[in-house]
Amino acid sequence: MLFSLRDLNEKNKKALLQVIISAGILVFLYVVNVNFILKVILYVGAYLIVGGPVISKAIRNIMKGDFFDENFLMTIATIGALAIKQFPEAVAVMLFYRIGDFFQDMAVSQSKKSITSLLDLRPDYANLKLKEGSFEKIAPSEVNVGATIIVHPGERVPLDGIVLTGSSYLDTSALTGETKPRLVEKEQEVLSGSIVKNSTLELKVTKAFGESTVSKILQLVEEASEKKAVTENFITRFSKIYTPVVVIVAMMLAIGVPLLLGQPFVPWIYRACVFLVIACPCALVLSIPLGFFGGIGASSRAGVLVKGSNYLEALTKVKKIVYDKTGTLTQGKFSVTQIVPAHNHTEDEVLLLAALAEQTSPHPIARSIVQHFSGDIKEYQVDNDKELVGLGVQVDYKDKTISVGNIKLLTELKIVPPKLDIAATMAYVVYGNEYIGALAIADTLKPDSKEALLQASELGVTEQVMLTGDSAIVGQQIADELGITVKSELLPQDKVTEVEKLKDTLAPGEKLAFVGDGLNDTPVLAQADIGIAMGALGSDAAIEAADIVLMSDEPSAIPHVIKIAMRTKKIVWENIIFALGIKVIFLTLGVIGIATMWEAVFADVGVTLIAVMNALRLVRAHKDKVYPPKQKFA
Repeated sequence: MLFSLRDLNEKNKKALLQVIISAGILVFLYVVNVNFILKVILYVGAYLIVGGPVISKAIRNIMKGDFFDENFLMTIATIGALAIKQFPEAVAVMLFYRIGDFFQDMAVSQSKKSITSLLDLRPDYANLKLKEGSFEKIAPSEVNVGATIIVHPGERVPLDGIVLTGSSYLDTSALTGETKPRLVEKEQEVLSGSIVKNSTLELKVTKAFGESTVSKILQLVEEASEKKAVTENFITRFSKIYTPVVVIVAMMLAIGVPLLLGQPFVPWIYRACVFLVIACPCALVLSIPLGFFGGIGASSRAGVLVKGSNYLEALTKVKKIVYDKTGTLTQGKFSVTQIVPAHNHTEDEVLLLAALAEQTSPHPIARSIVQHFSGDIKEYQVDNDKELVGLGVQVDYKDKTISVGNIKLLTELKIVPPKLDIAATMAYVVYGNEYIGALAIADTLKPDSKEALLQASELGVTEQVMLTGDSAIVGQQIADELGITVKSELLPQDKVTEVEKLKDTLAPGEKLAFVGDGLNDTPVLAQADIGIAMGALGSDAAIEAADIVLMSDEPSAIPHVIKIAMRTKKIVWENIIFALGIKVIFLTLGVIGIATMWEAVFADVGVTLIAVMNALRLVRAHKDKVYPPKQKFA
């Protein structure tokens, strides 16, 4: 099946029930012979059941001044069929349209969600410090500027503030996207949304909840969503051209021709109604949505979740792609990229000593060093391990002390290391009082990032840019490897500003896509023409704010889904040209009185079947590259 009944929401279930009931009545009247009055009642009943929502929407749009859409065309064509007593045709036309609309809606409703997970970023409470030294949990919105709050390890900072006592590493990835923990000490600023990693902090609140960084991110998402231009469905845009042409021609037949020729109005009004019925694009209203549905299905099997046919089509117009760095183009985790031993020492020696010192530390850099060590670390006996906050770690091994840490640690030990021109985080290793060497630790590129950017360029993407909250040195190094431009040290609001600047340079009809994975990317995902999120490791808020989700987290899925979108659009246009060509022939024959309505209907049904079969080519397309869905989508 193209879908499961469990996937249907209430709107889908109601639409499916209406289609089934009307189709059932149509089949019943075709098989069973009933008297004329009952037949008319049943036909009208079937028509209102399946066509009611379309007629209602057409009326609402007319009241808003929007006349020429597909709902208006369906309504006047089917009312014209009823007026000339072609009851089966009126029901059939509306039935075709609702089936196509059902497929279109299914593609969207299965994936579309509100951005509710952003509430996970908003802390539920703040620990307000009381005068007697204890604390009380209260809502962050009730905390006044100047109050003192306590944040324990593992808790999210509820309000912006300055550290009064304590020091700790902070996970700021939700705000900046940078994977490296940030050390904060007394008198330093802490932003809300950060997570305290290893020790308790006392903060003096500097901003009210409504002005805090967390609230600003939520506000950015809301504003970006409101500013984002609505990408119309293809069938809606097509109808805005096709409908007025059909209506004007029908009016000319009904009024203009008899006035011009001095003939009675009734025969020409009848012929105008026949024209409207023949002109009703059954093949298009079914095959176009089904074509996009097939494209969405092909994308899904390729590990890409597209949340609507409008976004699939918009992919074919993408000229600029903006990428987040961490977790998008890079692995999003630290690894040892280089070992630089001192004179008379080896890489294995440097790695062993570093791993022994770091084996009990929870710090991400420490974990990357231990993972890089291939031996059995339990074979070695160490003692007196201790963490030097902001400096590194120390342990005793064979009556000497191993010290591993940053340049500040070496300054404390009065050791001057050789100058290393490496764009990475350096972990220096000292054994006793002797400098042994250093390890370069960095976030590395995903294996397919370079190829993904190259393929995107070959598909017509003219500019690719990387935006990151990471340092300028690290950002530039990754950008140089990829051969793209970069803007570094950006907060969420800065990324929104940069994307707005890039959008202003687009030509009419061109689109910009943004690719990201974290909470800090959510405002930009909501603001870009097409937001693309990493689904396997990305945050829930980013996934829900995005229009397209890469379930595999592989950047190479982006050019792959662009190819699917291009193939989908090609097939849809094949159907349009074919259907309109046949339609023009029968409209011409109908106007001059050669073709009867039922010949035209039969031709239209034939065209519909051919167009649908052509569209179904997409359902079986692109099986060459399939990404297994991750547990998040199971």
